[in-house]
Amino acid sequence: MILQALVDHYEDLLEEGKISRPGWGKVKVSFGLNLDEDGEVIGLFSLKVPQPSGKKTVYTPRMMEVPQPVKRSVDVNPNFLCDNSTYILGIDEKGKPARTRQCYCSCKDLHDRLLKNVETGSAQAVIRFFEKWKPENAGQHSWLTDNRKDLMAGGNLLFYYDGRPVVEDPLIRECWQKHYENAGNRDNAICMVTGRRAPVAVLHPTIRGVRGAQAMGTSLVSFNAPAFCSYEKEQGNNAQVSEYAAFAYATALNELLNDREHTRVIGDTTVVCWAEGGGTVYQDIGIAAMFGMDDEGGMTDQDLSLIMSQIQQGEMVPIKDEWLDPKKHFYILGLAPNAARLAVRFFMVDSFGNILRHINEHYKRLEIVRPSNDKFSILPLWRLLSETVNRNAKDKTPSPQMAADTLKAVLEGGRYPASLLNGIMLRIRAEREVTRGRAAAIKAYYLRNENKGCPKEVLEVELNEQCRNVPYTLGRLFSVLEQIQQKANPGINATIKDKYFNTASSTPAQIFPVLVNLAQKHLRKMDDGSKVYFNRQIGELSEVIGEEYPRRLSLPEQGSFQLGYYCQTQKRYQKKEEKQDE
Repeated sequence: MILQALVDHYEDLLEEGKISRPGWGKVKVSFGLNLDEDGEVIGLFSLKVPQPSGKKTVYTPRMMEVPQPVKRSVDVNPNFLCDNSTYILGIDEKGKPARTRQCYCSCKDLHDRLLKNVETGSAQAVIRFFEKWKPENAGQHSWLTDNRKDLMAGGNLLFYYDGRPVVEDPLIRECWQKHYENAGNRDNAICMVTGRRAPVAVLHPTIRGVRGAQAMGTSLVSFNAPAFCSYEKEQGNNAQVSEYAAFAYATALNELLNDREHTRVIGDTTVVCWAEGGGTVYQDIGIAAMFGMDDEGGMTDQDLSLIMSQIQQGEMVPIKDEWLDPKKHFYILGLAPNAARLAVRFFMVDSFGNILRHINEHYKRLEIVRPSNDKFSILPLWRLLSETVNRNAKDKTPSPQMAADTLKAVLEGGRYPASLLNGIMLRIRAEREVTRGRAAAIKAYYLRNENKGCPKEVLEVELNEQCRNVPYTLGRLFSVLEQIQQKANPGINATIKDKYFNTASSTPAQIFPVLVNLAQKHLRKMDDGSKVYFNRQIGELSEVIGEEYPRRLSLPEQGSFQLGYYCQTQKRYQKKEEKQDE
């Protein structure tokens, strides 16, 4: 299913001319090796391009279309026209001169064999280069010594002739295409992806761009041990995928991963998405909906909410001179590193409208009264997950599995994972702080994962003063008692929340009598008006609670307590701000 979807995406991009055809691929190239007609090097120049990195600008290798590179293991296997200094120049600092010489000779033989009958200036220049170049004399060339450090780091070189890449020569391109189509495994079989009989890919291309995976690339499909093989078949013959399908899915996936604008990382999972037909506007809206708006998106949270509302209702929406079709198939793939290969965290296929509907429903569940200094009208996923992380920890990455499970629940409209709630409750107990994000997470969790311990009457956007739920009312009462303490002792550093919040939310009978008695002592310091106001609040809330405090609150009941505390506290702050505005 995944490979089929990626092959279809490749063919969509190929039809639009946005991707390389079979036999070609985009590679990071650091230098151009410029040759004259006699094969002499007349210059080595950098092809690196500036890229913003935070507040700095760094120079990174340029992505260029070159003949499809080979997949190397321990064997000597050169690439055509574009390779590193070990193969092109026969020099490196690996301390294995015999192998380095072997790599250079194999590269020379490949170019001699493929270009000997190509009668163009660029082809003959490359042949003459290999005839004249002496690796042992490399130190005599200033153009090499000036760039030796970067060359030894493994950057790729691309042959140029008369200032132009030799890969642009039509006859050279034709020569390479014939070689590519006639090379490799010729054993034909029915491809598991396309359903057509074609040569089988023994080794699949590498995938690059997954956070945490090997920099040189990692396999999505591979067989490297007898336990993974069957019927005495080796490598790719265990799951017969044609060379075309392997090239297509790998090229499409690498293109998606290289598009950093539409790639996101959550936990250890790199997430990419695409739409049937390849329209990037679907990626723009999909990424924004899943992970929130960035500062340069040119779209507000309100704009995004309107678009999601329209699409989920089945309406066609015009965006950037393109109509968004809610029935369009939309694909979301999450990949994580796993030793020498990639692990698929999740893969989802649904209509674009359904996915946005599930996301919008998630945001609706998260709606809760927010502090005036909170700039987020929509609570993005990264902010929600960050509420499960210790703020003082060096590594603020949320649990990878929990993050992936939460995203999957959001996209599918399913039940939230218990690990999300457990992470939120752990941080509340550790920090004794109910933030907007944590309160919103508790509310959303119990709206989707219903539990009688946290009923719908406590799951309101704002304070529900008519609610008769005891744990919720206890949370409200705790907030009132805290307010009394703060008013009686202006500037106090530590309140009852810092000392007794966990006890009050789990075993109320143990601490509430003490706290109410303490509040009465604080009330003696206040004027008559404040005494009457607070005593009335305590009396009204105590009437709901009853004569006896609960001995113990379950986990869902603790959620009710925390929501009551949060909403009552925000109500208090709102009243204070209203008085200041007056």
